[in-house]
Amino acid sequence: MPESPASPGKPPSQPGSPPNAATPSPASALLRGSVLLLAFLVLQLVLFWNILGFPSSRFLPAPGHRNTTWPNGAVDGGACHDGLIYVYDLPPEFNHDLVDDCESLCPWYSFCPYLANGGFGEAAATLPIFFNVTRNVSLPSWYNTDQFQLEVIIHRRLLSHRCRTTDPSLATAFYVPFYVGLDVGSHLWGDNSTAADRDRAGLRLLRWLKNQTSFQRSGGWDHFITLGRITWDFRRYGDDGWGTNFVVLPGIANLTRLGIEADWLDPVEVAVPYPTGFHPRTAADVRPWQRHVLSLKRSKLFGFAGAPRSGFRDDFREVLLEECEDAGSEHCRAVDCRGTRCTDNGAAVLELFLDSSFCLQPRGDSFTRRSLFDCMVAGAVPVLFWRRTAYDQYRWYLPPGPRGEEGEWSVFIDRQALRVGNVSVRGVLEGLSERRVRRMRERVVEMIPRLVYASSPEGLGDGMEDALDVALRGVLERFRRRRANTAPVGLSAERWPGRFVARRVDGKSTLAPAPPSDGKNGSAAGVNQNASGTKPSPPASSYVKTVVSEASASTEE
Repeated sequence: MPESPASPGKPPSQPGSPPNAATPSPASALLRGSVLLLAFLVLQLVLFWNILGFPSSRFLPAPGHRNTTWPNGAVDGGACHDGLIYVYDLPPEFNHDLVDDCESLCPWYSFCPYLANGGFGEAAATLPIFFNVTRNVSLPSWYNTDQFQLEVIIHRRLLSHRCRTTDPSLATAFYVPFYVGLDVGSHLWGDNSTAADRDRAGLRLLRWLKNQTSFQRSGGWDHFITLGRITWDFRRYGDDGWGTNFVVLPGIANLTRLGIEADWLDPVEVAVPYPTGFHPRTAADVRPWQRHVLSLKRSKLFGFAGAPRSGFRDDFREVLLEECEDAGSEHCRAVDCRGTRCTDNGAAVLELFLDSSFCLQPRGDSFTRRSLFDCMVAGAVPVLFWRRTAYDQYRWYLPPGPRGEEGEWSVFIDRQALRVGNVSVRGVLEGLSERRVRRMRERVVEMIPRLVYASSPEGLGDGMEDALDVALRGVLERFRRRRANTAPVGLSAERWPGRFVARRVDGKSTLAPAPPSDGKNGSAAGVNQNASGTKPSPPASSYVKTVVSEASASTEE
């Protein structure tokens, strides 16, 4: 914030005042001063009250803010037994400059509205079309969020996270806030864009990282980054392919990558939910929405948001549109997403899913669409046709069960059987008992908090995890296991590297002071152990008991 200019010195006399004007009495001067002071205090209170009513980005630095290492208060070690996170203060070209240049990120429209409110986009309360859709239930928690804003959302949240440290020597994990998705997205459709243009920023970032002590010490294995676009936009081999070569650069190989869609064959990539428009501040904001979507009387058996793709051979979306048409308007409704209707107006898709018991989820440009998460946040049960749409990707959030078991939260239909007419969507869904459908909806609604990104720096609270909480716990557990597996011979995992040691005492996890460094192998390590010395179970989604329902499985196309 710019500093206020210094007040000018008081002139010897007021211009235009008569030379022999009466001097005010001390009592009247004191009264006027008291009134002015009182007015000033009232004004400050009004401003403070208004700030509390601002969108959820109020705890975030402004997009043009250059110093992202500002302290965020005392770190509560007891609340961060999994470890502390250091957020790199990258040169602004890797994040802030991209936000500042939001008018140029897309050739067809301005990206600036979608970067408002810390990447959440415009508040739904300012968009009249949302009023009828949400019926004012949790309306302040809704935004018109673009699906590719994960990098901005996570960065802003981590800057104010309770487990963030500004001392790298205390960190268990290091976050690299490079908005690589925004960067490559600005070059994908340029008339004169070259492979060198798409790779330039990634190569510059790698050179910068290699000069950082923390990166040199670990080779990046305790670092993580977010990818705001699908993984295939970052996996170009050679100069003639699509996207950038960022994730195939040798120096990036060890970084854990949290992406909206991951390569399931890449062990360091983890799929996290697409950002939806629902960004509650607290658990108290989530529960009314859960009750609302669970109590809705839905007039359609199933719905589909999408558009046929005439350029694709054997387009499966055309099959689903035909299924909807065959079921009739009494049972199915489709929203035609040709053009930008569904991306510009999230309310249209939300309204469809709120009125549908099931939502059809084919693959998109890749195996998953944001629509999968829009569907579940609306309390509808997803119907899947590719295992990789969800079961083989979002294991920290939607873990699969053994094949063939009854589904708890989704329906799987063999797409080949559907394509040749052996089954129909309506027939499969109407064959489910009312009791089972109710259980599936309850299971979906139960998972909503873990599929959304909270707008509060503290998360949802009250024991309710959001998508970032799940991701951070999984990342820190992954790094803990790596430390345990890579400790040098003769050196316990507790001394490699890190500064906190989490121990199990009477079944509870506590922080104990780390053993001092010997000056040769870095700091002491944070390690979780139970009383028997065995490894604890994976933290992410450990309590989510999910069994996948599936007709005969088809080979992935």
